[in-house]
Amino acid sequence: MTKNPSRRDVSAAALAAIAASMLPAPYVRAAEKKYDAGASDTEIKIGQTVPHSGPGSLYGVLGRIGEAYFQMLNEKGGINGRKIKFLTMDDAYSAPKCVEATRRLVEQEEVLALYGSLGTAPQTSVHKYLNSKGVPQLLLNTGASKWNNPKEFKWTMAGLPLYPTEARILARHVVSVKPNARIGILYQNDDFGRDFLGPFKKVLADAGGTAQVIMEQTYDLTDPTVDSQLINLSKSGADVFYNITTGKATSQSIRKVAELGWKPLQLLSAGSTGRSILNAAGLENAKGIVAIRYNKEVGLPKWEKDPDVMAFEQLRKTYIPTIDPDNTIAFAGYGQAVTMGEILRRCGDDLTRANVLTQASNLKGFHSPYFLDGVSYDYTPDDYTPMKTLYISIFSGTDWDISDKPMSE
Repeated sequence: MTKNPSRRDVSAAALAAIAASMLPAPYVRAAEKKYDAGASDTEIKIGQTVPHSGPGSLYGVLGRIGEAYFQMLNEKGGINGRKIKFLTMDDAYSAPKCVEATRRLVEQEEVLALYGSLGTAPQTSVHKYLNSKGVPQLLLNTGASKWNNPKEFKWTMAGLPLYPTEARILARHVVSVKPNARIGILYQNDDFGRDFLGPFKKVLADAGGTAQVIMEQTYDLTDPTVDSQLINLSKSGADVFYNITTGKATSQSIRKVAELGWKPLQLLSAGSTGRSILNAAGLENAKGIVAIRYNKEVGLPKWEKDPDVMAFEQLRKTYIPTIDPDNTIAFAGYGQAVTMGEILRRCGDDLTRANVLTQASNLKGFHSPYFLDGVSYDYTPDDYTPMKTLYISIFSGTDWDISDKPMSE
């Protein structure tokens, strides 16, 4: 008669099989290599669209610094033994050109993922397309609230503080320092501008005080100047100026405020506080501007010994010395490239688009070299808010004086 096996009779192999079946899936598949389009044993192909030309060309440096970073990584062996092929394409901050460039990256170049693409309007034009294709659209250089929608658009994640978060903190600051403020606003006439405007005005209304918006002016990216809008605002009686602009328009508006002799409390969106923008405006003209800060600066003595700033400076000098050493936009691009590299590193040999998204949406706690101490990514699979800890700061004419205590939403 065959004896029923006791627990002691179970073979070591059977025990191993049972143990394996109880392990989480990532451990079971650790030895397997899985690839989607854009990945292989030797290469990982990623893409991006930014304005290398046109009115937003100032931001083209994001792509150039990304090229330099991945070239450096490749010379050191790549990521997990694979070389990175990075394609940064020009969309001229135009929605139709963004669609064309993005479709080329996905359908012809067959990239594994996109990261660091710029602009609310251009990225909105490819938002549904990329989600329908299941292509990660990560670390976007836009803080539009729409990117925090993991239930409906799980493949898209912002890389900047969400604009409503910034706007609410700035509005609370105004209420605290100028409770009777009369506020004039200049905003970009698109989703970018409106995403700041609504939350800012709601905080004022909820505060129940006398601070109020007395004039709003808009501009389009194609406008050659914003002079007429600033003249109107300066004559309105406003003693607070909320400047919701980008690039060239930011520099022009800061300079024009000074030329007019208008001396309001100025508020500026964080994405427009780069050193190159302020230099173009004139640093003395920017003195006293209030903005949210979450990042370090380059080209300043206080940061020159910071290890992350030193690493950026070495990369800049070695690969793209034509970029100014105080180009904070380039430093921001460096921080995002490092972050994208970390996401790919965490993917290991599971280089599927689904796993890229998994690693990106579990990045909570990762500190980019671009960030101030105390700031890190806050992504979770259910909440794509990039970061929740920010600092109020005031520009001194040479540097940002950052508040001692961060503010969290």
